[in-house]
Amino acid sequence: MAHEIVEGVHNYTDAKKYIEPSDPLVRERLEWFKDQKLGLMIHWGPYSQLGIVESWALSDADGDWSRHQIDWVDGDMELFKQQYISLNKTFNPIRFMPEQWAKIAREGGFRYLIFTTKHHDGFCMWDTKTTDYKITGPECPFRNNKNADIVRKLFDAFRNEGLGIAAYFSKADWHSEYYWAEGHKHSSFKNRNTTYDTREYPELWNKFVEYTHAQLRELLTDYGRIDILWLDAGWVCPQNNQDLRLHEIIEEIRQTTQPGLIVADRTVGGIYENYITPEQTIPKEPIFVPWESCITLGTSFSFAYGDDYKPLRRVAHLLIDIVAKGGNLALNVGPQPDGRLPRQALKTIAELGNWLKIYGEAIYCTRPYPPYRTGNLAFTGKDGKVYVFYLYMDENETMVDELFIPIELKAKSVSLLGTKQAVSFSNTNNGVKISLPKREGKAPVCDIFVLE
Repeated sequence: MAHEIVEGVHNYTDAKKYIEPSDPLVRERLEWFKDQKLGLMIHWGPYSQLGIVESWALSDADGDWSRHQIDWVDGDMELFKQQYISLNKTFNPIRFMPEQWAKIAREGGFRYLIFTTKHHDGFCMWDTKTTDYKITGPECPFRNNKNADIVRKLFDAFRNEGLGIAAYFSKADWHSEYYWAEGHKHSSFKNRNTTYDTREYPELWNKFVEYTHAQLRELLTDYGRIDILWLDAGWVCPQNNQDLRLHEIIEEIRQTTQPGLIVADRTVGGIYENYITPEQTIPKEPIFVPWESCITLGTSFSFAYGDDYKPLRRVAHLLIDIVAKGGNLALNVGPQPDGRLPRQALKTIAELGNWLKIYGEAIYCTRPYPPYRTGNLAFTGKDGKVYVFYLYMDENETMVDELFIPIELKAKSVSLLGTKQAVSFSNTNNGVKISLPKREGKAPVCDIFVLE
């Protein structure tokens, strides 16, 4: 369950290659980040109308895994691409209510938002001045809506609820004439990279760099406090002859509008991958540098018709597993094309929020505690307390009445979080043995024992 992988880009940087930021403000903000534990990731754009895998189907080289839902063009992918590019003309999410989303997120226990300001297709969800291919563009029917500048409305609403803000931004831009550039020596078959060799056309690449810097400058200057810049499209990197000169724009921003800005230049490594981002997977062992797993609540990052959503038990177990290994969970939801969040997703989010109201003490602001994860047990700690989770895989499991906890700790007290249940315990040479009265009924998500 915890280690499943779906199609796409899933590699993540080896923690051994992590470079600790030299900026003390960034290091300070990373401690804030490690306290948050749960972020709401949202992939949303015109592609939600089709219920496909975001914008990936535009890339011919990624067609094998991204086009299986496209059954209406009889295999004519050039026709599909034309249709896709025109989705901005029909994207009209009139039921989008940013304040409601933010309230749902807060009540669901989320501590920060990660929102797709721009996916690889280049469509901008903010009122950029760099292109008309945007939510407020002249061809988009949503342009005159009071909530048309979706990024601004979302960021403001989530901040008002006390949540942090992460701006997802794709470094690739398949709509830009400076990235997928026509008139150069390439076939009609496109992959996710530039359609030209940046070494042969440095002036064209430089135009793309300037275009990208202008967009980042808008987002990081005109849209309030941004806690995290979450950069996707890891193939856009100096090692692949696609150097965006990130040091120029990031240092400019850190010294002006966003001091202490955390940057996740994911899968690239180096000084601007301030935390590591496994995708749809959880590391088998703890990672002792900042990290965050992005995992979908359904099966897809973007909205999919008839999608199946994970129930509370599964989501809570993912969160516990991740936190015990030192990470954060970015739980992804894809909104519907009309602007609403899917009903099944809302059910799990509400249940998660109710669970965290009782048990969040063992999640938020904690740090990993050895032995971290073993069998059905997970461990976290803070403020002189150790939280020991015993996970029940199924509600029909028999609840434990005796349990040995392998931990190097001499407990002075043991309690069961969220209950007034008496817990008997004894310290041994290699752990703590606890005893409970026999319990009837359905097994909870987990038992959480508090050792002091």
